[in-house]
Amino acid sequence: MNAKSIYLRRVLLALAIGLSFGVAVTEIPIFFIHKTARPPTEILLLVPNGTAEQVASGEQPPSIPLNMTFVLGDTLVVKNEDSVDHKLGPLWVPAGSSASLFLKQAESFAFECSFQTGNYLGIEVREPLTIWTHLAGILGAGVPLGILIALYSLALPLKKKENVPA
Repeated sequence: MNAKSIYLRRVLLALAIGLSFGVAVTEIPIFFIHKTARPPTEILLLVPNGTAEQVASGEQPPSIPLNMTFVLGDTLVVKNEDSVDHKLGPLWVPAGSSASLFLKQAESFAFECSFQTGNYLGIEVREPLTIWTHLAGILGAGVPLGILIALYSLALPLKKKENVPA
C-alpha cells in the first residue's frame, strides 16, 4: 500500500470519527429534550377548579407549569374549569370556558398570568426540528472535528514495512 492511500484512509477514518461525534452530541440529547422534535399541535392547559384560591393563598397550582415550551405553529388552548375568570397574556378566559392562542412567532414570552403565584407564565416558542436541522447540527459539529483529527493524523509518521527474508 502506498503512502497516498494510507493518508487517504486516515483522512476518511478521521471524518467518520468526527461525524460519529457530531451524531452523538446532536442526536442523543434529542431523546431527552424532544419537546421540539415534533410537528405543531394543539396543547391544552387546564386551569382546575380552586386555582384562584390557591394562588390567593400563595400556593402554586401543582398541575400548572411555571414555564412552557412550544413549537412554532402550536396552538395553546387554555381551558378554565375554575369559578373565577382568568387572564393569560392577550387571552381573557371566563370561568367555565376556553380560549386559544396561535403561536406564530419563535420567541420567548413572559405573559401576565392570573393563575400563577408570580403573576406571569414563561412561554418559549421554538422552531421545530426538521431533517435539515438535524443534518446542519451533525455536519456543523462533525466535519470541523473530522478535519481537525485528519490534520493531526497526517502528522503521524507512516509505519515502515520491515523486510522479512523469504
